[in-house]
Amino acid sequence: MTVFVLDAGELIGLENDSRAAWARLHAARRNSDGLIVPTGVIGQVWRGTPQQARLNQALKQCRPIPLDEDTARLAGYLCGRAGTSDVIDAVVAVVAHSAVRHGEASVLTSDPEDISALLAILNSTARVVPV
Repeated sequence: MTVFVLDAGELIGLENDSRAAWARLHAARRNSDGLIVPTGVIGQVWRGTPQQARLNQALKQCRPIPLDEDTARLAGYLCGRAGTSDVIDAVVAVVAHSAVRHGEASVLTSDPEDISALLAILNSTARVVPV
């Protein structure tokens, strides 16, 4: 089975009621070991408005992964190696790479090139699924 890691682009799709995003969410729930979202990704998209009711529904179906010191340091290292400053993308890559230890992991992302480059630095087998 596969763990799915959601990035901000996928959460925005769910918030905007994208049929494709909701279909991916339902399929992943049925056919996976779980849906996870790094808490930094939640911070990127959450504004706490009533218009985010759909996003809130989606987040209730996911397990939040808090940003701990080890993950933060590895994400910072990845940013340095990749020459990027997007720490949250790096956190998504680290979380996906960590999930691989328990089986397969796929990242549902609107930023497949950057996530793929970060995963390559980690020599990760996590899969990138463009959304």
